[in-house]
Amino acid sequence: MPEKNLDFDTVINRYKTKCLKYDFAKKRGYREDVLPLWVADMDFKSSSYIEQAIIDQAKHGIYGYSNIQEGDGFFEAVKGFMKRHHDWDVDGKWHVHSPGVCFAIANAIRAYTNIGDSVIICQPVYYPFSNIITQNNRKLVVNELLYDGNGGYSIDFDDFERKIVKNQVKLFILCNPHNPVGRVWTKDELLKLGEICKKHSVLVFSDEIHFDFIWEARHNIFQEVSDDFKEFTITATSASKSFNLAGLQQANIFIANKKLKDKFKKMYDVSGLDEPNLMGIVATEAAYKYGDEWLFAVKKYIKENLAFAKKYIEENLPGVRLVKTEGTFLLWLDFTACGIDPLKIDDLIINKANLWLDSGRIFGKSGIGFQRINIACSRATLYEALDRIKNCL
Repeated sequence: MPEKNLDFDTVINRYKTKCLKYDFAKKRGYREDVLPLWVADMDFKSSSYIEQAIIDQAKHGIYGYSNIQEGDGFFEAVKGFMKRHHDWDVDGKWHVHSPGVCFAIANAIRAYTNIGDSVIICQPVYYPFSNIITQNNRKLVVNELLYDGNGGYSIDFDDFERKIVKNQVKLFILCNPHNPVGRVWTKDELLKLGEICKKHSVLVFSDEIHFDFIWEARHNIFQEVSDDFKEFTITATSASKSFNLAGLQQANIFIANKKLKDKFKKMYDVSGLDEPNLMGIVATEAAYKYGDEWLFAVKKYIKENLAFAKKYIEENLPGVRLVKTEGTFLLWLDFTACGIDPLKIDDLIINKANLWLDSGRIFGKSGIGFQRINIACSRATLYEALDRIKNCL
C-alpha cells in the first residue's frame, strides 16, 4: 500500500489525547493556551504502515504477555534498518529490549557502578542524565563543553581526562548526536573520547537515539569507531524519535561484551520488568520494515524547517544566535547577546511570548541564557513560535 501520512503542514489537534506535550501545561505551571515546543516528540502522524500494523494487532483482540525471539521477524527488521541507514551490522546476540533509553541508562548505572561511584557527562546535555545519576546516589561529574560564542561547541578533552582520573569515574554517558547543542561528533572526536575511557577503564553508555536526524555531517556509531570500543560500550537506539513512537516504550540496546550484557540483563530482571509492550514491538517492526519513505519525507520537511528558522532568526531576532545544528530536530538558541539578564529570558518566553520551551538552565549551568525549541512541527506552528519570540524581545 502507498504511504498515506506525508502531510506535515496540517496542524493536528493533540489536546485531550493524554498528551504530555499539550495536556499537562496547567499541571506544569503554564497557561492552558501555551504553545508547546519543548519535549522531543513530533506533531506529525507517524507512518501509515505503523498505524495499520497497530490496528491489525488491536483487531486480534487479545493483549496478553508478549515477547520477541529469533526468527519472528522483529530483529530481522531491526538488523535490516541499521544496515540500510547506518551501514551497521548488528548481531542478535547483542540485543536487549528496554522500555526506553532513560530506563536503560538507570539500569546501566545500577549494573556497572556502586553507590557513591562517579559518572561523567558533558554539559549542557539532556537533563535526565544528571537526574538519573544523582537519584541513584552516584556522584555527578561534569565536563563542560567549550562554546566559542559563535554557535559552535567542542569537547575539552584535557578536562575530561583530568576529571576521570581525579574522581575515579566508572561510567561515561555519551550523547551522540548531542542534545541539545546539535553536535554530530566526528570520528576523531569519538576516537579521542574512547581512547581516554579505554585507558582509564571507563565504560561508555552511548545514547544514539537521534542518529537518524543528521543534517551537516556523518553519524558515527561510537562502538564502531574502533574495533575494541564495543568491548566497553552499551549502545542505545530506538524508533521512538525517528518515527514518533515514544509513548509505546520500546528501545533497542546493543551490548557486544557478553559479561556486560549479562550484568545489564541481571539488573534488568531485578527491576521487575519482563515482557515488552506488545504495540511497541509491532510498531517498531513495521517502522523498520516499511517506514523508509515516511522517514525520508519527514527528514526533508524538518530540514526545510531548520533552514526557515535559520533565515527567520538572522533577519528578525538580532542578538539571538542559532547554534549550528548538525543533528537532531531540536534547536539551541543563544540569547546571551540580547542585552537581557539571562535569568529573565525564561520569564519573557513563558509569560510574554506564552511559549513552552525547554529553558537552557535545566541542561546544566552552562545552559543559562539558552532555550531549546523543537522544530518537528508544522511550518505554521514554527513561524508562530518564532514570531512570538520576536514580539516579546
